[in-house]
Amino acid sequence: MAQTKALYEAGRYAEAEAEARAVARSRPRDDAYAAVALNFAALATGAQGRHAEALATYDEALPAFSRIFGVGHWLTLKLRSDRAQQLTSLGRYAECEAECAALARAASRGTDPQMSLLTTAARNGLVFALNAQGRHQEAEAFAREALANHCAPDRLSLVLQLGLARSLNGQARHEEALSEAQGADKLYRALPEHQRPGYGSRRTGACQIPVGAGPKSRSPSPGYSGSRRLPGLLRPGP
Repeated sequence: MAQTKALYEAGRYAEAEAEARAVARSRPRDDAYAAVALNFAALATGAQGRHAEALATYDEALPAFSRIFGVGHWLTLKLRSDRAQQLTSLGRYAECEAECAALARAASRGTDPQMSLLTTAARNGLVFALNAQGRHQEAEAFAREALANHCAPDRLSLVLQLGLARSLNGQARHEEALSEAQGADKLYRALPEHQRPGYGSRRTGACQIPVGAGPKSRSPSPGYSGSRRLPGLLRPGP
């Protein structure tokens, strides 16, 4: 899968998808490599904007991940986290909310070091889904709780802070929202380029963590690209 991963990370999503699907077809259905190949195929399909197809591919991969790794394994939960992004891209925010809430509960019970990251990423997805449904007070509460428990100055903190800013803006608390957004902008500028949301032209959303399963978050708030986004984020509105 090294070639598929390299193609994906280079932004060559159509080639990565084709390579991953070819690997999946060439191996037994319950083979671990076939399952991982389907995961990459789903990621690459979603990166091309074909979210319904990506969701279907995740749904194909999930039973295999559950059988091979176990329903509570962090790799299986990560797959569900990636799948939740496609729900938001399809406007299925209530489903995303329910899935991210379930993921947060499951990950919080785990002991693997990855579980803490998954818990925070799932809470971020919950914030995103609640904001999208106009439930800004609930989103604010979850964002503040998640930020209190995740103190690292990383991309996950950035998107949580943006989620908090959106929740405040949705409550017409514009000065507070501006303050949070300015803090997020400062953090964005301080992050290395490869840690910034959207790096490599990949749209980020929901409760996602990075490909390759390293201890970094590839996360969850679409299309933030620096201070030029702030006026649109914070414009007064209902």
